[in-house]
Amino acid sequence: GNLGTLIRIADWYGISQIVCSPNCVDWYNPKVVSATMGSFTRVSPFYTDLTEYLKKQKTAIIGGFLNGESTHTFSFPKEGILIIGSESHGISKEVAKFVTNKVTIPKFGKAESLNAAVAGAIILDRWKGK
Repeated sequence: GNLGTLIRIADWYGISQIVCSPNCVDWYNPKVVSATMGSFTRVSPFYTDLTEYLKKQKTAIIGGFLNGESTHTFSFPKEGILIIGSESHGISKEVAKFVTNKVTIPKFGKAESLNAAVAGAIILDRWKGK
């Protein structure tokens, strides 16, 4: 469900491609497709080794972390890459090496974390809404 929801969120914010690690769930998994509500037809998948992909990038790489700079104060760049890790493990150490800026969503309650898709939506809204 998280990938499907992230695809739908990407479509909402005009993002046309999502880069996935080989460990990511299959784009055409019935649960993923259902959660997209049709957005999988407008957003393209690109499955690749993330470390090799990120190594070649010359743009800001923003990562969602629990200990990053607040999304309320961070100056998001005009363009860049947003990395959302898995809910259970976060962003891997190998991928984290390429993150140029760590951001976090300020917490006001007692929950330990947010759902990955929800976190992605909040970060994208702060980024695209600036």
